[in-house]
Amino acid sequence: MTKAIFPGTFDPFTIGHYSVVKRALTFVDEIVIGIGINDKKHSYFPTEKRENMIRQLYKDEPRVSVKSYDCLTIDFVLQEKANLIIRGIRTVKDFEYEETIADINRKLAGVETILLFTEPELTSISSTAVRELLQFHKDVSQFLPEGMKINEE
Repeated sequence: MTKAIFPGTFDPFTIGHYSVVKRALTFVDEIVIGIGINDKKHSYFPTEKRENMIRQLYKDEPRVSVKSYDCLTIDFVLQEKANLIIRGIRTVKDFEYEETIADINRKLAGVETILLFTEPELTSISSTAVRELLQFHKDVSQFLPEGMKINEE
C-alpha cells in the first residue's frame, strides 16, 4: 500500500492544491494532507479552520485524511508511516527549493518525494495571492475547489 503525505500550510487550500491531490490519487492508495504549523508565519485562517475546510471538501473520499503537525515534515511522514511525500510545483524557483528539501528528506529517512508540476492554467494561483484578495474582501471562489466553504466566522 502506498501512503503519501501532501504537506503545506494550505492557508487557504486552492484549486492548485486540489489538482495535486486528485492527480496523486491516481497512483497512491492514501493521502494525508498535512497542515504544517509554523508559529513564525502569521496565518490568515487558524489551523483548526483550515483542517475543517479541507476535511469537509474530502468528506466523501475515504482515501484522503487531514492532520496538522508541528514538527519537521519528515518526522511527520515517519509518524504516519508514509512511503512518499507529494509536492506541487508552479515555477523553477519552487523546483529548486523542493529539490533541495527532497534530497535532505531522502538522506535523513530514505523517503522519496514526487513533484507534480502544476497544470498550466493554475500556475498563477497561490495561497498568498488568495489571502491578499481575501484581505481586500474580494470574491475568491474561482480560486478554490468547488464546494469549499470559506465563510469567515
